[in-house]
Amino acid sequence: MNPRIPLVIDTDTAADDCFALLVGLLDPRADLLAVTMVAGNVGFDQQVHNALLTLELAGRLGEVPVHLGAREPLEREWRSASEVHGDGVGGLRRAETGHTTSDEHAADALVRLVREHRGELTIVAIGPLTNIALAVQRDPEFAANVGRLTVMGGSINGRGNITPAAEFNIYVDPEAAQIVFDAGFADLVVVPWDPTTLRDLVFDADAVARIAAQDTVLSRFFVRANQATFDFDLGAGLAGSTHPDSLSVLVSLDPTFAVSTGRYRVDVETVGELTRGATVFDWKPDAVPNALAIEAVDASRFFSYLSELLASEPTGAVVPEALA
Repeated sequence: MNPRIPLVIDTDTAADDCFALLVGLLDPRADLLAVTMVAGNVGFDQQVHNALLTLELAGRLGEVPVHLGAREPLEREWRSASEVHGDGVGGLRRAETGHTTSDEHAADALVRLVREHRGELTIVAIGPLTNIALAVQRDPEFAANVGRLTVMGGSINGRGNITPAAEFNIYVDPEAAQIVFDAGFADLVVVPWDPTTLRDLVFDADAVARIAAQDTVLSRFFVRANQATFDFDLGAGLAGSTHPDSLSVLVSLDPTFAVSTGRYRVDVETVGELTRGATVFDWKPDAVPNALAIEAVDASRFFSYLSELLASEPTGAVVPEALA
């Protein structure tokens, strides 16, 4: 049997981030060493609550440390996406179990873990890239020592989801994103919003109903936490909710879920008035690539995987009364 993959998930925990954490917590190929928190989707304290709730549902609270990181972008005011996600978990509240977060800052934890697992650690960044940029700034060898960095962010074709030109994670902290893309990571994988998410990672009403029919604690959690995002995405003209964060963790564990990839030079617009946070994926033959973009994934296989994961009943789960 292959050894498990040492993993850190850097997250701004709302609905799909929660499901991404479940992949990292429950997939037997993953050795989730830490969760690091960054300002993004919803209020920071709410994000921390959501991460701890997810750890409880997976029966892993107290086993996987949660490190608090940047509460603001490097140079900008924080921009919420609460209009998309609500509170991120459908109003669920966790029981107070006495477990607390780590005193070690997320960026320091990232630097330490990369040193301890030099060349082997996979980091999956599914929120704004502030913590990753801070780690790059704190340790000149950080980028060279990371085994793989997977980033959920940007769009190959210039379509945004927070502005016409920018995807949310990059838009929130474009300066951090540019630092990361300039840092020299040897294995940097990008899961973009367009085209990959919009084509391959949308769960329509039928897909959600099939998950609901499983009637497990985790499937009930999925339906409830996902509802606000599902409703918002329908109102935005999509066919259902989107799940690039879950895919980002999964493809880090099993790259065969990707059926098309391309190497690009990726840069971020940091000064444009209309294009702040836009990503430029330079495809030209003379461009020097700095990232591998996931251009297409096996959508049916991805849905089957996540559906099977949500059908499981984790040992030691702490379940809110509303899901029991």
